[in-house]
Amino acid sequence: MSILAAWLALSSSSLDSGDMRQPECLYFEHDGNSIPQWGLGTMFEKRRCSKSEELKCMSVLDLPELALEEILGRLPPASLCQMAAVCHHLRKRCRSDHLWQSLFERKWARVVGSSAFQEWQRQLILQAEQGPPAAECPPRVWGWPLSCLWPFKWLNLQGQPSAIPPPDSLMAWYWALESGSFWFPAQVYNRENGHVGFMLSCYDAELNYDRRTDTFKARYPPHGQRTAVVEEGVQWERLRAPPVETPAHDLHQSDCLADLKPGDCVEVQWRRNKDFPYGWWYGVVGHSEGCEGSSRHCRCYSLETLWLEFNQYAVGSRWRRAPINRKSHEEEGSEAEGFYGGIRKLKTKEEIEIWKKLWPTEDLQ
Repeated sequence: MSILAAWLALSSSSLDSGDMRQPECLYFEHDGNSIPQWGLGTMFEKRRCSKSEELKCMSVLDLPELALEEILGRLPPASLCQMAAVCHHLRKRCRSDHLWQSLFERKWARVVGSSAFQEWQRQLILQAEQGPPAAECPPRVWGWPLSCLWPFKWLNLQGQPSAIPPPDSLMAWYWALESGSFWFPAQVYNRENGHVGFMLSCYDAELNYDRRTDTFKARYPPHGQRTAVVEEGVQWERLRAPPVETPAHDLHQSDCLADLKPGDCVEVQWRRNKDFPYGWWYGVVGHSEGCEGSSRHCRCYSLETLWLEFNQYAVGSRWRRAPINRKSHEEEGSEAEGFYGGIRKLKTKEEIEIWKKLWPTEDLQ
C-alpha cells in the first residue's frame, strides 16, 4: 500500500503546472493475457497514456469501485491528502466524510468529544460572519501534508477547483486538530504534571496538539486570584473527552445515588472553594461507620448517608472519607474541607483501569 501512495504522489508531482486537463496516467502494466502488474520500472518517468497504449495501460480510476474504496480506506491521512491533489475525481473521493470519519475515530475519538466539535462549528460561524481580511488569504491549516510535495500555487491554478476542502467537512475538522490550529476542550488526568494536590483527579482544560512531539499543551482556565496555567508535554494517556456535558463551575445532577452500594467505583466533583472550578476525583463507595463490612449483614445501601472513600489518602487523613446525603444531595462541604458536588458511577472496566494506572506510589496526606 505504501508503494501505491508513493507512486501516486510522485506521478502527480511531475505534472506540468500549466496543464491540469490531462493528468498523467496512473497505470498498471498489462499485456492482455496476464494479471495487471505495477509498472515499477517506469514509476519515476513522466508518461501519458495514448490511444495506442490503451491495452497496456489501465488508470487507477478503472479499478472496480470496491477495490478503489478499499485502497483509499487504508491510506494514512497525509497520503489521502496527496491523493486528493492528483485529479478532480480523486479529489472528490478523498474528501469523502466517511473516509475521514474512520481516520478521526482511530486517532481522536477518545480525547475529542461533542463539545469540541460544537466549539469548532461555533468558530466557523464566527469566521464566516467576520470574513477574512482583504489583504489576507484564509488559513489553510490542514495543508501541511500537501506542501511537502507541492507548492500551494500548484493546487490553485487558474480555472481549477481548489484542493482545499470545504471548511465544514470532516477532512478540514481532522486537520484543524492535527495541525494544532484549534484549541479544543477536553479533560486532563493529574493536571500540572501530577502535582500532589491533583493526584487522581481530572480537570477541564483547552488542548492544543503538537504533531512534532505527539504531545499536547494544556491550558487551564484562571480561577479566583490564580492566572491561567499552561502545561506542556501532556501525553495521550492523560487525556479524555468529557464524559458528561456539565460545565466545570456547575453542579452535576447525579442520577445514580439511589443505586450506589459499597464497592462501587465513582467519580466525585470537588473544588477547594466556590471560586474554583470542579474537578472529577476518583473514589469508591465505603461502608458506614457502624457496619462491619460483611456482605451478608450490610445494610449500607439502604441508609440515607452515603460514605465516599478516597483510598489514595493515608488512613486518618481528613481527605480519606466524606459523608454524602444520597436523598437530598446538593453541594456539601466547607472552606476548610472543600466542597463536594455531583457523583457519577463508573460502569466500565476501561474507565476504572485508567484510574488504577494513575495510582500514586505512596499514600497521600
